[in-house]
Amino acid sequence: MTGGGCKHRQSCDRSRRGSLNHGDMSERTPLLHYRLSASVNESGEHRRDEHEPRSPATVRRKSAATQPPKLNTFFGVVIPTLLSMFSVVLFLRLGFVVGQCGLYQTIAMLLVAYFIISMTVLSVCAISTNGALDAGGAYYMISRALGPEFGGSIGIMFFLANVCGSALYVLGLVEAILTTFGISDDGSSLTGSRVAVLPTGYWWSLLYGTVILLLCVLVCLVGAHIYAKATFLIFIIVMVVLGTIFISFFAVPFRNVQLPGHRNASLVPTRANFTGFKLETLLGNVQADYVVDYTTGVMMTFATVFAVMFNGCTGIMAGSNMSGDLKSPSYSIPRGTITAVIFTFIIYNLLSILISCTCDRILLQQDYGFLTDINVWHPFVTIGVYSSTLSAAMSNLIGASRILYALARDNLLGRFLSPAKHTSASGNPWVSVLISWIFVQLVLFSGKLNTIASIVTIFFLLVYAAVDLACLALEWASAPNFRPTFRYFTWHTCVLGIVGCAVMMFLINAIYASASIAFMLLLLLLIHYLSPVSSWGCISQALIFHQVRKYLLMLDVRKDHVKFWRPQVLLMVSNPRCSVGLITFINDIKKSGLYVLGHVQLGDLDVLPSDPLQSQYDSWLSLVDHLNIKAFVNLTLADSIRHGVQHLLFISGLGGMRPNTLVLGFYDDISPQDQLQDSSLLICKISDNSSQTDDPEDQNDPPFHFPPVRGGVPVGRGGVWGGKSLGPQEYVCVIADAVKMLKNVALARYFGQFDRTQALQGTIYVDVWPVNLLRPDSAAYVDTCSLFLLQLACILNMTRAWQKAKLRLFLCVEEGRSLKGTEQKLKHLLKELRMKAEICTVPWDSQVALHWQRQTRSEKIEDMESEEDGVEDDKAFANSFPSNTSRVSDEYLQAVNKLILNQTLCPPAIRFLYLPRPPADTSRYHDYLNQLEVLTRNLGPTLLIHGVTPVITTDL
Repeated sequence: MTGGGCKHRQSCDRSRRGSLNHGDMSERTPLLHYRLSASVNESGEHRRDEHEPRSPATVRRKSAATQPPKLNTFFGVVIPTLLSMFSVVLFLRLGFVVGQCGLYQTIAMLLVAYFIISMTVLSVCAISTNGALDAGGAYYMISRALGPEFGGSIGIMFFLANVCGSALYVLGLVEAILTTFGISDDGSSLTGSRVAVLPTGYWWSLLYGTVILLLCVLVCLVGAHIYAKATFLIFIIVMVVLGTIFISFFAVPFRNVQLPGHRNASLVPTRANFTGFKLETLLGNVQADYVVDYTTGVMMTFATVFAVMFNGCTGIMAGSNMSGDLKSPSYSIPRGTITAVIFTFIIYNLLSILISCTCDRILLQQDYGFLTDINVWHPFVTIGVYSSTLSAAMSNLIGASRILYALARDNLLGRFLSPAKHTSASGNPWVSVLISWIFVQLVLFSGKLNTIASIVTIFFLLVYAAVDLACLALEWASAPNFRPTFRYFTWHTCVLGIVGCAVMMFLINAIYASASIAFMLLLLLLIHYLSPVSSWGCISQALIFHQVRKYLLMLDVRKDHVKFWRPQVLLMVSNPRCSVGLITFINDIKKSGLYVLGHVQLGDLDVLPSDPLQSQYDSWLSLVDHLNIKAFVNLTLADSIRHGVQHLLFISGLGGMRPNTLVLGFYDDISPQDQLQDSSLLICKISDNSSQTDDPEDQNDPPFHFPPVRGGVPVGRGGVWGGKSLGPQEYVCVIADAVKMLKNVALARYFGQFDRTQALQGTIYVDVWPVNLLRPDSAAYVDTCSLFLLQLACILNMTRAWQKAKLRLFLCVEEGRSLKGTEQKLKHLLKELRMKAEICTVPWDSQVALHWQRQTRSEKIEDMESEEDGVEDDKAFANSFPSNTSRVSDEYLQAVNKLILNQTLCPPAIRFLYLPRPPADTSRYHDYLNQLEVLTRNLGPTLLIHGVTPVITTDL
């Protein structure tokens, strides 16, 4: 059972791997570190020169010279996160929230929102401190933890969330500008301002938003470093403005504010009061009072208001989105994000309380820009609103571009996102910025801030739930390499975060939530079929390992019961090219049991430089995928085929999942056929066009390498045994060894030409001969082996593809016996066993008579020869072992073979025959094998089966 073939290719592969394994680690380590820590904004110059032979040190120096310096914690995480959270909600919607929900519900909303994001922040901190973090933020974390499919779908959702968030902030800025400078349809100012010069309306608002977005795009095209400098200036402005707002609540005693003009002006007062600190004002603002939103004309509810308010909490990923531009993402992201979250939580609660104590309810409900009117100097708040919303819009835009670039670089959508990989000379992904700009511009057509607030909130909640899920999966998998330096989290916080996000999604808008989840699942399936195989590592494998190990320990072999027996098969294969038919057929009779493809390669590890089997596993696993079967692969190296099969029978499986049935190909001289030739070429072409690997030299390699079938020279016996590596004596010894180990044995003949698709066409018959044809004096139908035969035939009939097959059970009877009585007993047995089969009685008197005529003469001749050779003692010792075979003549076997062939006009797809146990006398192994060969000659696909364990019961 040799595993050679493609020797030159394999030797090249081994030499290439050897050069990698034994190379100088001092030379490889800096290059490896460079590749792991390089950010998304690799320079175009670096890519143009990457094919030149340069040292890693030169690469680092040139890369550092062309890239701007990285950002620290304050500039890269704290400022973007604060500005994303201090934006529209702080200056334009916090009064709206208090006016609609009241102080009690506002504080409750803040507690719920910050509880959800706090659980997510803990998960972000844990994942970000578990290793080198590259560009892509939340997408990078999720994809590297949960795999490309789930990570890619969430990454696209996060990209859309940032796109919608950027549009939301642009619309908020437009609203703030029009509040100050807008002119109503009748030519009057919306707020009585003397500087009202801008016309209002849907198309004018769209124009203003387009201009503002264009300004954001220009800043983002320059790069993240310029954006960080701009945001620092904006941060200073926002902090100053925030300080003036707090001062104004104490410095301004009373102020009568003119409400902005709107469609319902005739139904509400035109002015409202800023009363200063009054208990009456506070008591009037503590309870909820939901009214129509004057900007959209929609009646507000708790869910819609929460959707608007939660946008002030969705900026927690702003720092994570900058992961590719940070000096130390693992250090900066936890500290910066937690600092920003705590600070914003305090500010939101303080402002909510101050607003409730000082502002009339009508002012809060009908004037979203009231902070400008009550400030000690009106332009302060206006500048703060403009600065913060502009910064938040840029933050979301640059975050969306970084996520899109990371998606394109990972090739998750094939060529669809290929243009997004391009970067400028400074490493800025300018194409991704432009694509993000186009998407944001499309969202601007919605026109109103509150219209898209729910969509943005649901998208962000879905991403946050995915981050919590990724952290939960890593924690539950108990992977040794999951060792985050941030330890202030448990699986409980992850579960609370997931539940909180899911509940709030459906409370906000069940339709939007369901649609977003369905869209995410659709993306997951799309990426599953389009993306190449990644080398990131998938958490699902770790979780499966964790659960399988636990259940294997629970699978106690001492609790096995015959009622729940199922076949667990070890199929020995030499060259899969000749065994495709047998491999696919055995897959049909495993009945959800263990299925192992075994292979023995002759060799001695002492004289080999390395284990030759390690490089073959990929080929075997590719074969399993190609044939679409559910099987494991187990390869072994041994000095003989017999010892190799013994090894596999001893070690295959684990715990209660061990093979109980050994399947061998038949030992004959039929020339094998290559059943993989056409399909393997097709797979190679597909692989060349679609798959991408880390090593470009391996991209054109076929998915599996097996030795070719040599024309005219049978390299396999029935597609299983290789050349002269196994003799007939050793072959029967393998069968005997399996019986001694209490393993059921099946010998498959004529499966080299078996075509499953062709066999399942038309009327399908499966013939079962549950009688030992090598013992015509023993015609028992109810022994262990016969019942095992019936069980396997029934299992095959239960398979979906074979359900239309008709079982035919052949009953061999002799003259003088009651045919009806025997048939009735067999029918009663089948009824108890719940099996449906057509019973066919076959008289075989002539065959049995032929056997007895030849048997007497053969025994006399053998006795005379034994006495002459002086082997009476050896024969007596050998015959002391039980055997269910007898010495039958070739004439008898030929007659039985002809009897089987002549029974039916419609040949069956498969025949199941009784396999007698090998004789105890090893000198008769050749005769035993010859008897089986004559018996099954020209029968077509045939399975000779010997059962040693009870597999069937009539009990409930």
